[in-house]
Amino acid sequence: MAKNIILYLILICFGMQGYAKGKSEFMESKHIPLVYDKENTAECYPQIKMKSFEELPSIPELPDPFAWADGSGRSTDFKDWERHRSEIMQMLYHYEIGEKPVVKKEQMKAGIMGDTLYVDITVGGETLRLTAGITYPEGEGPFPAIIGIGFGTGSLPKDIFDKRGVAQIAFSFQQVMSHTQKRGQEPINRLYPDQTEMGAYCAWPWGISRIIDALEIVGKASRIDMKHIAVTGCSFAGKMALFAGALDERIALTIAQEPGGGGVNSWRVSETLGNVETLGRTNYAWFKESMRRFSNCVDRLPIDHHELAALIAPRALLVLGNTDYEWLAERSNYESSKAAREVWSAFGIADRMGYSIVGGHPHCQLPLSQYPEVEAFVDKFLWGKKDIDTNVTKVNIK
Repeated sequence: MAKNIILYLILICFGMQGYAKGKSEFMESKHIPLVYDKENTAECYPQIKMKSFEELPSIPELPDPFAWADGSGRSTDFKDWERHRSEIMQMLYHYEIGEKPVVKKEQMKAGIMGDTLYVDITVGGETLRLTAGITYPEGEGPFPAIIGIGFGTGSLPKDIFDKRGVAQIAFSFQQVMSHTQKRGQEPINRLYPDQTEMGAYCAWPWGISRIIDALEIVGKASRIDMKHIAVTGCSFAGKMALFAGALDERIALTIAQEPGGGGVNSWRVSETLGNVETLGRTNYAWFKESMRRFSNCVDRLPIDHHELAALIAPRALLVLGNTDYEWLAERSNYESSKAAREVWSAFGIADRMGYSIVGGHPHCQLPLSQYPEVEAFVDKFLWGKKDIDTNVTKVNIK
């Protein structure tokens, strides 16, 4: 398997059939969006046919994110990326996390009390209220903002954002689903009692999207610049941030800090390593129970998490790793990040995706050596400073 993975990476880096043509054509494009004003621009594509577990073929190599699900070929043209996103998301929903519920604006009411944002979501006669505290910089705004899991900046140093005048929004994930859910008994299940199979990485991003909905509904009163919203978290919350950024295109910047297995890491690569979070060892409260079927045959899973990361393209993604913890499987993070970045490269925007994987620091405590990467991505993608260098591919793995 490891040999096949290396072969795939060589092919994707040095040019599979049609790759160079697709890249050169897209380099001529005048504009590639940095963010969208819609949660999911790919929602109108038709449902693809899902194979049963018994029908799934073995795919030892990392699946090609540019290949069509029906086997009809591949395309690296940016105009086809929206359809690729639809197909990848559909497979992610079907095989891993469950389908993220769609909510219409007329099903919500939102407002701000003091510096607390709230949104009431009503489905089937049941109402769930989510709240999020906002810490504002001095001034009138509108301000770029970061949604942090648990705290306003997640586990990233607050001073990085204070110095830059970035508003900080704290997302309390327990309002949607607990860390280790009891299926069918979580707050979100009041609205969707039939979706008891959904994993937390379906539910939590749903909640983050509702916070963004609330900001849209409140409008100018939120004092938030809706074109410059980031999301971040560390460890299990790093996975949460990654899924949130992948599934909501209104998020301009995703910073996934030390997400480990189930995050950017490839299930396939992790399977070849030591005592790490593999598909068979992950917390199944976070995923569909049925994903456990792949624990001894990850090569039959039709997608992998380089494609989860790639769902964020063409928006910005920074992946932070920590080589001091075997469980985090940073070799897998590196291989998957490198493969994912080729999607951005194909569109001529590799500077929008970076990874920094270094050790010498405790878990979820950003070392000074990684400050420049975070600061560069914040300056460029929350403040629009175009002359900032965000071509970050820092790796310290033996």
